[in-house]
Formats: sequence, structure tokens, C-alpha cells
Amino acid sequence: MPINPTPQTPLSQLPNFDARAVPVVGTDAHLPAVPREALTPAALRRRFADPPAWEPEVRAEPKFSDRQPTRAAVLVPVVTRQRPMVLLTERATHLSTHSGQVAFPGGKCDDTDVDDPDTALREAHEEIGLARELAEVIGTLPTYTTGTRFIITPVVALVRPDYQMTLSTSEVADAFEVPLDFLMNPAHHRRHAMELAGGRREWFSMPYMDGNTERFVWGATAGMLRNLYRFLAA
Repeated sequence: MPINPTPQTPLSQLPNFDARAVPVVGTDAHLPAVPREALTPAALRRRFADPPAWEPEVRAEPKFSDRQPTRAAVLVPVVTRQRPMVLLTERATHLSTHSGQVAFPGGKCDDTDVDDPDTALREAHEEIGLARELAEVIGTLPTYTTGTRFIITPVVALVRPDYQMTLSTSEVADAFEVPLDFLMNPAHHRRHAMELAGGRREWFSMPYMDGNTERFVWGATAGMLRNLYRFLAA
């Protein structure tokens, strides 16, 4: 069945849509990067233990669906290497939502989950085999609501560098690490915009070259990372 685009159409449902091809309307090189000394495990623990006054920049995407809102949580895993890294996944291409996109491990909350960190840790174990005892939860960020009506709580955790992964191939095609200081430098935060059926759609991307492979971080994942930047830079 052909799709008749509206401003509320999920971008992933547009025929031949490629987020990389959408024009970049600006970057934020005028904003300061978070200093590397503020990205150490000890500094991150202190910041979440005693948070500053701040406001998230991106709270919600345009609504794409009339489905009932669903609570979800993702793990923002900061691997405690000498240069801290963020562990990300590439979603399997057959999934019904956000297929093929870079994402944090996570998913919807189950009735048996104790809280949002419990959801995030359970999902991370199911998706990439991350053992709970290797992840130290240090805090959460404000919710981010996707256009598909998932109300997501990002759960930030410090992950030991000796972790092992076993990917659930039904959900995850790949997993990789991106330097935290790269993601917390707004010079790498690109702003994209396009007109769709008379409406304007905007989002961030943070493309990272992993050797010869481009890891194109965009959409909800980039939006949550932008909020983490605002939190750490406040």
C-alpha cells in the first residue's frame, strides 16, 4: 500500500528515506564541549549525586501514532576505559520500529520490573548479554517521548571494560563504542531539517567514523545524548 506522507508520518516509513541525505542546517560549534575531566567515572558520579539546575533540550518528537503511550527505559552505558566510551547498538533491520538505527539497549517496561533501571538492565542483558553486576547505575535523565509514543527514561550506568557481549540477533545487528567526549562536543551535533507535506521536521545527528564505518547516530538516540550534554554542561 503506498504511503501518503503527512507531517506526522514516521520518517522510517518514507520510501527510500535516508537520514544521511537530509540537509544539515547547522552545527553547534559555538557551544562549549564538556571538559574531559568532567567525563571521568568519579566526575559523572558526583554530577548525578548532586545535579545542577538545568532543562532538557529535547523532550518529545512529533506524534506519529494514536497508540496508547508505553513506558520504556534504555541503558546509557558508559564504559569506564581510560577514554570513557558509550556502548551503542544497531537495531536489526526487520524490526517494526526504528529498524537499522543506532540505539541504546532498552525496551518497554514489564509489569515484573521493579523500576526504570531494572527495565534498562534487563533489556541490556536480553539484547547484548550485558551482565547486571558489571553495570553501576548512577542516575537517570528526564523522559524522552518518541513519535511512536514510547515514553523513555534514559538510565545512565558505568560499565566495566571487561564486559562480554552476546548479541540477540533477533533484535540487534551490531554493537560498538563511541568516545563519550566526542558525543559531548556540540561541534559534532548536526541539525537536520526537511519539509514534509507542509510541516517541518528537525532532528540531531552525531555521525562518528569507527575505522572505515560511519556510525550514524540520529533521531531519538541523538536527542537523548543532546540532553545528556545539556545536563553535563549545565
